[in-house]
Amino acid sequence: MRSSAWFVARCALIILCTLRLIDGAKGQRQCGEGDYYYEYTECDSRGSRWRVAIPQEPGACTGLPEPVRGTECTFSCKAGEFLEMSAQECTQCAAGSYSLGSGVRFDQWDAMPAGFSSLATSLENGPRGDDRFTCNSSSWVPQGNYLESNRDECTVSLIYAVHLKKQGSVSFEYQYPDNNLLFEFFIQNDQCQEMDQSADTKWLKLTNHGEWATHTVNLKSGTNILYWRTGGVLMGSKVVKPVLLKNVQIEGVAYTSECFPCKPGSFSRVPGSSTCEPCPRDTYSNRGASSCTSCNTTTHYAAEGSAVCRARPPCSKKDYFQIHTACDHDGKTQVVYKWIEPKICLEDVTGAETLPPSGEREPCPPCNPGFYNNDTAICSPCPPGTYSDGMKPCQQCPAGTEPTLGYEYKWWNILPSNMKTSCFNVGNSKCDSMNGWEVAGDHIQSGAGSSDNDYLILNIHVPGFKLPTSVSSHSGTEFGRVTFEFETSCAADCELYFMMDVNRKSTTVVESWERTKTRQTYTHVMTKNASVSYTWAFQRTNQPSDVRQYGNDVARIYSISVSNAVDGVSSGCRVCALSTQPSSSTCVPCPPGHYIDTLTNQCSECPSNTYLVPHAAPSADACKPCGPASKSDKDHSLCYSDCHFTHTEGNATLTYDFSLLGSVGILMNGPSFTSKGTKYFHQFNISLCGGRGQLAVCTDNVTDLSISDSQREKGEGPNAVKTFICQSTIIPASGRGFHTALSSQSINLADTFLGATVDDNLDGIRARPELYPQTSKKVPNVNFFYRSLEATSSCESGRSAVVTLRCNPEKTTKGDLSVPSQCPAGTCDGCTFHFLWESSGACPTCTERDYHQIEGVCKGGHQDLLYVWTEPKLCIGGVTLPEKKTLPCEGMEFWIRLGAGVGAFTAALLVSLTCYFWKKNKRLEYKYSRLVMSANKECEMPVADSCAVMEGENEGDMDDEVVYTKPSLLGKLKAIASKVGVPSVNV
Repeated sequence: MRSSAWFVARCALIILCTLRLIDGAKGQRQCGEGDYYYEYTECDSRGSRWRVAIPQEPGACTGLPEPVRGTECTFSCKAGEFLEMSAQECTQCAAGSYSLGSGVRFDQWDAMPAGFSSLATSLENGPRGDDRFTCNSSSWVPQGNYLESNRDECTVSLIYAVHLKKQGSVSFEYQYPDNNLLFEFFIQNDQCQEMDQSADTKWLKLTNHGEWATHTVNLKSGTNILYWRTGGVLMGSKVVKPVLLKNVQIEGVAYTSECFPCKPGSFSRVPGSSTCEPCPRDTYSNRGASSCTSCNTTTHYAAEGSAVCRARPPCSKKDYFQIHTACDHDGKTQVVYKWIEPKICLEDVTGAETLPPSGEREPCPPCNPGFYNNDTAICSPCPPGTYSDGMKPCQQCPAGTEPTLGYEYKWWNILPSNMKTSCFNVGNSKCDSMNGWEVAGDHIQSGAGSSDNDYLILNIHVPGFKLPTSVSSHSGTEFGRVTFEFETSCAADCELYFMMDVNRKSTTVVESWERTKTRQTYTHVMTKNASVSYTWAFQRTNQPSDVRQYGNDVARIYSISVSNAVDGVSSGCRVCALSTQPSSSTCVPCPPGHYIDTLTNQCSECPSNTYLVPHAAPSADACKPCGPASKSDKDHSLCYSDCHFTHTEGNATLTYDFSLLGSVGILMNGPSFTSKGTKYFHQFNISLCGGRGQLAVCTDNVTDLSISDSQREKGEGPNAVKTFICQSTIIPASGRGFHTALSSQSINLADTFLGATVDDNLDGIRARPELYPQTSKKVPNVNFFYRSLEATSSCESGRSAVVTLRCNPEKTTKGDLSVPSQCPAGTCDGCTFHFLWESSGACPTCTERDYHQIEGVCKGGHQDLLYVWTEPKLCIGGVTLPEKKTLPCEGMEFWIRLGAGVGAFTAALLVSLTCYFWKKNKRLEYKYSRLVMSANKECEMPVADSCAVMEGENEGDMDDEVVYTKPSLLGKLKAIASKVGVPSVNV
């Protein structure tokens, strides 16, 4: 079977013969060397190929050279050489050009080089139509010496495809100063399949402002499609810093058939060069130059690497600056003025400014605290164990005290030895040799620079921190702090950055200030004992320009102090704890949670449920009480809740156990969308009770996706936040082309637990129950109050948070976290965050008051006693319902029979009594009627006029007669009663 190379060669011969016949018929001219060029065919399976001639214009001439066997597929030339295709031999590059041999380099970015393309990906939820809100205008932009990425949230890919004949590599230089941009580099094959890459080669590391980093990745033979992809994570209006790219070099190309001419402003002096050098200052060159041409320095100038000479402008006030001279032997200094170097202006032309005269000699400012001058003009640091305020000689610390180490710079006559200053510009090297900052007596200010977009850099290096002896064993989180006082005065969009680099790994921006800022103080706390470099970078504008417009914009720093610096000096002494041995004056460290008793200079433990304020003055006041329902850890370093809470209201006591809610609650709030449609969420991690090992962790994987998930969960990442409450911005993988969700902008919302209470106010923080829906439950809400001690530009007192726990039996034990509907971001003012945690686990512990007894019916001589929860059940855990009880009882039949018997007896008794009284009453009635009848007979006789014995009557007859009078009713009753007791007499 014939190889593909033979097939191509045969086709070429057929075409050539056909063209000859046609040309012969038409009488066309013979092809010259300029009418064609050579190319190699594809390699066959044996590693062979053919060299064929390709016409510049098909059909324009006849007589193309015959195909010949080419060099081996793995053949390549050395650096500084190219493959001359006619002889198929390596030939040196001529002067004014260069070659990498088996590689290609792209270092000129006036326009997008051939083969490069920029592709913007539309956002999943982005709007359509208006370019301001779409990604149609987002791309990588050539800027002469480098490429600049997009600054928005669109995902933009810079793509370059290369075919390698052997294994090679790609390297490039980049600047990546802003973690609000995502920046990744990856490789695909010709099947659009991503090559295997480790995370540390795919995701680029952040760089310092002005620092160029180099990234190198190995390439496999065959087709490699290179992607540089960026995309913003923009949640505010702040302008981000773009990614910059330059000097892309690819190795592994089998051959280079031509040399690359040197770009304008550079040259190569000798043949066989692999690089081109930039032209020196005040010289220039055109494309492909072997030497540089000098400018007329009297009227023109040229910066290093210039392609043209420029006319010198008249000098103006923007072309000079003032400095304070160093102290002379007389202890004097003065203000002098200097031209900005290199000087490009003319001062002897009409309208030009001249240098102002130097100022009067004035006394030098005193030494900084911790230094002394010893009657000389030079300030020297005090010896170890001594201190000075800068104006007095160094003195020994008194017994029972130790020096406080650190730096305290407030006088700026010379730059301190542990500080350095520099100037840097992304696009040129004009200011590389300039001072970025200049001392000015009572302050240090930004220097002149060479361009308005220069970075003016001031740096101080701290090799480590050393806590005072008495607190060296404390387990607190503060090892030192840097405090500086500054101001900015700007007419444009200037910006001052404060950055830190821990252990020389990566520089992160701690805080930045835009435009004019009044004089103010900023403090940053160092939470780990490590080597750190603090950097201040000032940029007048981020827009490059050849014309100076904002030379008067300035940043001033009045003082810089760093506490507990291991190589610092001492400006004073502090009380230390003394050994317990008699007459000992040796300072000893206090155990964790102990303070120094000022009366005895001995270590004393803080009382129970108090915490020790870091670096507080030695006294019992250094121990602050924990808030309500909180307790301190054993080291008295922080207060936390044991997840138990008790509230007494009237005669009722409610007990809560919030450990049922879990160690950390997670709330994913959103989604929200940026102006261009990027979907993002706010994720809050809340550790309700806190305590060692139970804090919430938020991580940032935008700039370091190489960290494992287990490391992130433990908070071991360089940008991890470990605290009570933290917040992260989450961008889902969908819609952005990334393989994993991105977490960024992790911030600390609460690192101090203030206490828990049913009240709405605590330590100046107010819970707002009106923000949440009302509840009919009678159980009171419990509010957990937190605060972050880290101040921000918008929250001078730090952020605060309130977590409101509400009993809701309808929820699960873990419950649901939510934020107020009026404040969907969790905060209404940007400083105080409010959360509602509804859960059955937030209900009080069950007690005997939460259930009642139900008695069953008596059946078969037995009765059941049941216990049920009072509805609605508003408790959890605690006591359990008692078991069912069975008691002996008497049935209803017994009581019915008993009742019937008692009733019958009562009836018989009533009948007997009735008969008895009836019979007795009849007897009385009979006697009474006899008495009445006899009384009536007597009363029918005529009434006598007197009671005397009438005539014819004798006194004996009176014994048988009864004399009746008409008695009263009472008298009648008395008579009846008396007769009852006397025997009856028959009348």
